[in-house]
Amino acid sequence: MENEVVSKNFIEVEIDKDLAEGVYDCVHTRFPPEPNGYLHIGHAKSILLNYGLAKKYNGKFNMRFDDTNPTKEKTEFVDAIKRDIQWLGADWEDRLFFASDYFGQMYEAAVKLIKKGKAYVCDLTAEEIREYRGTLKEPGKNSPYRDRSVEENLKLFEEMKNGVYQDGEKVLRAKIDMASPNMNMRDPVIYRVAHMSHHNTGDAWCIYPMYDFAHPIEDAIEGITHSICTLEFEDHRPLYDWVVRELEYPHPPRQIEFAKLYLTNVVTGKRYIKKLVEDGVVDGWDDPRLVSIAALRRRGFTPESLQMFVELCGVAKGQSSVDYAMLEYCIREDLKMKRSRMMAVLDPIKLVIDNYPEGQVEYLDAANNLENDALGTRQIPFCRELYIEREDFMEEPPKKYFRLFPGNEVRLMHAYFVKCESFVKDENGKVVEVHCTYDPETKAGSGFTGRKVKGTIHWVPAPCAVEAEVRLYENLIDEEKGVYNEDGTMNINPNSLTVAHAMLEPALKDVRAYDSFQFVRNGYFCVDAKDSREGALVFNRIVSLKSSFRLPQKG
Repeated sequence: MENEVVSKNFIEVEIDKDLAEGVYDCVHTRFPPEPNGYLHIGHAKSILLNYGLAKKYNGKFNMRFDDTNPTKEKTEFVDAIKRDIQWLGADWEDRLFFASDYFGQMYEAAVKLIKKGKAYVCDLTAEEIREYRGTLKEPGKNSPYRDRSVEENLKLFEEMKNGVYQDGEKVLRAKIDMASPNMNMRDPVIYRVAHMSHHNTGDAWCIYPMYDFAHPIEDAIEGITHSICTLEFEDHRPLYDWVVRELEYPHPPRQIEFAKLYLTNVVTGKRYIKKLVEDGVVDGWDDPRLVSIAALRRRGFTPESLQMFVELCGVAKGQSSVDYAMLEYCIREDLKMKRSRMMAVLDPIKLVIDNYPEGQVEYLDAANNLENDALGTRQIPFCRELYIEREDFMEEPPKKYFRLFPGNEVRLMHAYFVKCESFVKDENGKVVEVHCTYDPETKAGSGFTGRKVKGTIHWVPAPCAVEAEVRLYENLIDEEKGVYNEDGTMNINPNSLTVAHAMLEPALKDVRAYDSFQFVRNGYFCVDAKDSREGALVFNRIVSLKSSFRLPQKG
């Protein structure tokens, strides 16, 4: 349609305005994670937003590690973050950068501020700096070292760089305004002494820039036009603008903030995930009960499902929470037409067809996905002994139970009608075997119309069934109690993981890591990439088949 109105989020409106007014002649975005942990679902929103804006405006997208804090950063996290971003489909091309690559330029920038009388070396301790800063209602007090001469500051700052001082002994502060209503502008620390090895620069430096000083410099050096970040940085924007202005960059970048992505009853904070990992509550940053991107990938989520989720969440200025059920909705929508529907029995019980010839095997045709003919068909071996789900047989069934019970007839999916004749119990009274007879006239696809049955159950052939460990997940958090207690501890759900020893149809024998399928009636499952191996398959349940979640109707 010629006059179709395209809805734009508020960031796109601002970018359009900047381009129209000639503030910038292109769009250049970046994603700048600190390599101190694995990325989570909230980061996926930021990655896809920044990359999506660059793509939409035919611009560029940079990947940059904001590695200015050597105390928490590891190469392991760098590698994991790169894997996650590539998996999501955000292509930085040849623009992979590290903030630490600019340490020399940052040092020169600090020297420039000192020479302009805009920075000074301060000997106050961290506690004293806090005391001098004042409160939201009271202005701060000037440091007694604020009026040091340019020459003295240059000398002291160089000595800081040369390792003359101990950690915490001196800092470099921006000279702005101790009476500013914005606490971030009250002479913030921009460099500190830290005698630590850095994952990228080794022992070349013993002073490191603070994030609020380094970040705008990185953006300016790389030619970033729009520095898209989350709302907690809104109060830091005046400092961001001050840094690029005082350092006189010719094309200063512009910071725009958007609301973070919050999921209800889910642990997203790096600090809390780190604790879960260190305490052994989960088996690593990629435990499928977490919402780190690595965990979602291992569980079986797809890049397309996360892209759909981010689009549905939208981009807003106001904070809000999203139900985890919406993420589950997205993966169901993505997989339902793409994956084969296979038979797997999660709690097996033997079913014997007494009148089926011993030793006979026939191959039955089955559509891989009834909603998508392009996925083709497969053949399933059928024989005298099968496995069915334990819940598909009851000795004394309630009303409206249409599966197997003595005297009742059901259809075996893709196969025949079978009628329950008897059953066998073990010494503890547990049913271990169900005996049936089958009607050869009722083969699926034969056009049989003689009578109808109300129940259809799935099965796998016992002699060639594939054994597998199947992991069924619930929320890691006890949803009734909420995520955190008053003392900061987490309400862990003791039933967040259930392990089943399942029997699968033989077509699943040669699956590989990350292959996923719908297991009839049981949900969508993915081959675990960490623990699964040949002869010892492990499947993770991605999501159950049904949910009460519905997309809100557009008014």
